[in-house]
Amino acid sequence: MSLSSFLSADAIDSALKDCQAPDSFNPKKFFQLCGLTKKSPQEVKNVFNILDNDASGFIEEDELKFFLQRFSPGARVLTDKETKGFLSAADDDSDGKIGEDEFQAMVLS
Repeated sequence: MSLSSFLSADAIDSALKDCQAPDSFNPKKFFQLCGLTKKSPQEVKNVFNILDNDASGFIEEDELKFFLQRFSPGARVLTDKETKGFLSAADDDSDGKIGEDEFQAMVLS
């Protein structure tokens, strides 16, 4: 299953274009632009499972670095600053990784 099963290619392109410059990525804005905020909790869960590259049940910092590339292989890698900012914005229990519930809360809030 791919992210284009849940999100339109145009919306993904628009979201990626908005954060092309280094240190311009904002997770909340990205989720809005790509249309993820309008999806059902189950659809958000499905997207989480795609983003959880190693199927550990968490999105860890090394997976976040390549977050945009999961939407489009040619997309840029997140900077260390963006990766840490994304992690701290979603990691409610401070365990250093984003769980499914934390991801859903961030996307749907």
